[in-house]
Amino acid sequence: MISALALLSLWLGVIFVLLGALGLARFPDIYNRMQAATKCVTLGVCGIMLGVFLKTGFSALGIKALICALFILITVPVSSHALARGSLIAGVKLWKGTIKDKFTEDRGGKSIIEEEK
Repeated sequence: MISALALLSLWLGVIFVLLGALGLARFPDIYNRMQAATKCVTLGVCGIMLGVFLKTGFSALGIKALICALFILITVPVSSHALARGSLIAGVKLWKGTIKDKFTEDRGGKSIIEEEK
């Protein structure tokens, strides 16, 4: 039973990572790509690490996998948030199909949505 759960977790992790890679390739701007990479890759890698833990149990490899999953859960969303905020402050425009710009609304400045050419 544990082996089946480990395989399921590994496959779900791989699927999430593949969807994140697809989002990186297909989404139009840095903010959308960052969202795809952060959410999908975080869940995917944590799923893979959980699968490794379930497969190996409380061995050195299993404990390392849990520590890696915890590290990824803490660092990837924080670093993605910092990168997105840095991009906004540096003036990287939002995609022209963006509907709402809450960052500019809150600051009261000019919209940073990319204009049609």
